[in-house]
Amino acid sequence: MEDTSMTQVQDRTVYVKTIAVTDLPREVRDKAEGLEQLFAVHDAKGQQLALVGDRDLAFHLAREHNYAPVLVH
Repeated sequence: MEDTSMTQVQDRTVYVKTIAVTDLPREVRDKAEGLEQLFAVHDAKGQQLALVGDRDLAFHLAREHNYAPVLVH
């Protein structure tokens, strides 16, 4: 018999994706301060967790919160 009281292992993978600033809502574009692209960090279910202006920062933030970042092409 399987023990159902065991907690599921949470997927700690997050996905870093390049986003063109022109594809974002106006209020976000206005805050992009001249950047042409931003980097979105999404969880395995697709929920956006962060939107930052630098790829290295996206990876750093993910690791700081114990996530394993993966770049999406």
